[in-house]
Amino acid sequence: MRDGQLSQTARGAAAYRAIHQDLEGGVIFKDPFASRILDQDTAAALDELAANDSLRPWRLFIAARSRFSEDTMAGCIARGGRQVVVLGAGLDTFSLRNPYADLGVRTFEVDYPPTQIWKRERIRAAGLAEPPSLVFAPVDFERESLAEGLIRAGFKLNEPAFFQWLGVVPYLTKDAVYSTLRFISEVPQAAVVFDYAEPFQNYPAERRVSVTATAERAASRGEPWLSFFDPIELLQLLRGMGFNVIEDLGLPEIAQRFYGALNRDIVLGPGPHIVRAHQ
Repeated sequence: MRDGQLSQTARGAAAYRAIHQDLEGGVIFKDPFASRILDQDTAAALDELAANDSLRPWRLFIAARSRFSEDTMAGCIARGGRQVVVLGAGLDTFSLRNPYADLGVRTFEVDYPPTQIWKRERIRAAGLAEPPSLVFAPVDFERESLAEGLIRAGFKLNEPAFFQWLGVVPYLTKDAVYSTLRFISEVPQAAVVFDYAEPFQNYPAERRVSVTATAERAASRGEPWLSFFDPIELLQLLRGMGFNVIEDLGLPEIAQRFYGALNRDIVLGPGPHIVRAHQ
């Protein structure tokens, strides 16, 4: 993300969640606020995005990763967790839909300060209220750590927590990914869901060209892909940090579990993954 600009990736993910509600009826992931908090430019582009069938696999993946995350979150809350941390929240709407607020579940949204200011403006423009269970934790990572930002916002390091970390890992250095996972691993009974990308060399030649072109487009808008993980490498990393329950879904497993009748003309094989890791 270029300095002074809002993330186009965050806008795009929000747009795909909104389109999924209209085109597929939210069959994978229900999000009644997805369209309401979009900015005007993003909302104006929805019809064009929806008409581009080449974007359909990415739209379904984004819906599936949110569903997988919130399903995992529900299990953590059933086991007594009362802290949810949304890292790189963008326009994610869980905090506005939180069905566990009456149980005392608090949502800590972590993002860059300008992004959070923009999101709060979008919430107000949609005529929505910030629920009491929502805590904004703006963090300038050039000046402070994730732990410092969360503690300042009231996060309790000695209590269980669920961390949602979607659409972020590919844009971070591996050192930043390692340090974040290490912090999460030190929270008692912590669980995390995140997505990641496989290295280009894992793709067959006929797909490698299109994936590389996608990465180049991301870099041209100031959001280059910086980190790639081979599934075996990542599994070893997570186990080394003390995560005992690890589930890594590649595209075939994602399609089988979530797509149902929508699983048509979806190219399966190497690609994005979603992972849940528990202590």
